[in-house]
Amino acid sequence: MQITPSCRILPGMTAALPRRLWLLLLWLACAGAAQALSFSTVVLDPGHGGRDGGAVWNKLVEKNLCLDVAKRVETLLKKKGLKVVMTRRTDTFVELGDRAWIANRQPRSIFVSIHFNASRNTAIRGVEVFYRSTNGRALASRILTALRARLKTTSGRGLVHGDLKVLRATTMPAVVVEAAYISNKAEAARCATAAHRQAIAEAIAAGILAARG
Repeated sequence: MQITPSCRILPGMTAALPRRLWLLLLWLACAGAAQALSFSTVVLDPGHGGRDGGAVWNKLVEKNLCLDVAKRVETLLKKKGLKVVMTRRTDTFVELGDRAWIANRQPRSIFVSIHFNASRNTAIRGVEVFYRSTNGRALASRILTALRARLKTTSGRGLVHGDLKVLRATTMPAVVVEAAYISNKAEAARCATAAHRQAIAEAIAAGILAARG
């Protein structure tokens, strides 16, 4: 994956985006000197599914949140002309290895797995983005910056180097986004609203677009 310095908005990049999203994208493009990645396809991986519900807290089921947000991100990215591949579109169970296999079939791609976190310590809250490779870190950094700006939060562990299976098994820049702790009552209440899930999706999309060279 070729990387080049980038701090610009490409012509036409803001067309058809919500105003708050392209303003966030503009800010991201000029924030720091992060690496730019070259890709034309985004593989979105809604976590869990089917018999694997993921975390269940405060009347929220993680698998449902993951799919909802992923579909929202898909809509935003498609408006920008990016090809989007989903590892699942319905409430179905997909093995981790199969998720990586789907991603690895796509040339010039990145992989973004969307999850929601939980902890027995219900005071914990915030955003975390896992990465494993150097290019994965560049992508994770852009997404994290967008999430923190859009959601107005600095809570959470931020960037986390992790040896998760989907990060090991994929061959492209890959990240796992933990968008919130649904074990925290305040964050769960926000995640229960469509408006907050849309804000999460807009931030993830903005981070992806900002990472693109």
